[in-house]
Amino acid sequence: MWRHVAANALTFFAVALFLVAGLIAWGGAQWSGPGPLAQPICLRVPAGGTMRQVSEDLARQGAIASAPVFRIGTDYAGLRTQLKQGSFLIPEGASMQEIAAQITRGGANTCGTEIVWRIGVTRSSADLRELDPATGRYAEIASFDPFADAPPPPEFVRAAAEPDTTFRVVVAEGTTSWQIVQALNAWDVLEGEATEIPPEGMLAPNSYPVTPGMAVTDLLARMQAEQERILSSLWENRAEGLPFDTPEEALTLASIVEKETAIPEERAVVASVLVNRLRTGMRLQFDPTIIYGITRGQGVLDRPIRQSDIQGQTERQLHGAILYNTYQIDGLPAGPIANPGRAAIEAALNPADTPYLYFVADGTGGHAFATTLAEHNQNVARWRAIESGSAAGTP
Repeated sequence: MWRHVAANALTFFAVALFLVAGLIAWGGAQWSGPGPLAQPICLRVPAGGTMRQVSEDLARQGAIASAPVFRIGTDYAGLRTQLKQGSFLIPEGASMQEIAAQITRGGANTCGTEIVWRIGVTRSSADLRELDPATGRYAEIASFDPFADAPPPPEFVRAAAEPDTTFRVVVAEGTTSWQIVQALNAWDVLEGEATEIPPEGMLAPNSYPVTPGMAVTDLLARMQAEQERILSSLWENRAEGLPFDTPEEALTLASIVEKETAIPEERAVVASVLVNRLRTGMRLQFDPTIIYGITRGQGVLDRPIRQSDIQGQTERQLHGAILYNTYQIDGLPAGPIANPGRAAIEAALNPADTPYLYFVADGTGGHAFATTLAEHNQNVARWRAIESGSAAGTP
């Protein structure tokens, strides 16, 4: 009898051991194998959230097959207490192991709500947007003018108060240092104010993530360090025989390129016109340099350029601004007239090989280039016909 009982016990133990081994194998496959998520989702982990709450949310959204297995896996991996607050983009088919690593590693939010402070040449805006996990693209929810008298819309106030909202500053190419400082000083997400304007041209246009409470001066220092890095690296790979000697002069030329064209394919060609004029001793004669001499980068010129501006006869030009008037001076202006982006700096240091000395708008958003004055005059005549046709209401 005892032998029979022992045999049954051994059989039961073997079956139980087999079942446990199978359960462990199944759990391991569930933990490390592809998950059931059919399309990406945005997982929000609130402050003070628990792994139980997160596992149930994941199961509810179809990202994992079993909330208990997820918790057991995070326990076994020692991750239960390492949960990080934030918004995490969970890709389709992500395994439990991959999800657990993402939500315990932390770092910058990869989805959710973002407020973007855009600093442009003619206007600035604050945009509220949210990432669509299915497309991986941000959809704009609301936008407002931060310099208008009206208060921010309620959705901005609510979003700014959410702990997982991210913030970003986007600086457009061709903005001036004064414009950037004014815009940053006006954003209450940042702390303090900058009282000095950084050197023109030395703030890199780019997209910068920021955290609430960051000092304005710290962000400006980051922009300046980035521009110094870009200029230094591109200067080392410049073309030979350029008609200027210093990185600062390259930055000045790049700023003119930036103000003259926004078409990527044209930058190197526009740069070639400047370089060809410098080599032949021709005056540059570019309107944006006159405008900068008048405004000194403090906003935009709200009127057409006058003949007195071109001739350098205004009172302000007679007191130093004429150093920017390339109709009246030889060579480059006294310094940059805006903050150029990387592409414009690269074009200035590696201009296209062309014979062009002239260009004018062609009516399509681009420019018509010419080698001789006669060709240029024909292009100008075509542009004036287009202008007059537009004024008359014709296509």
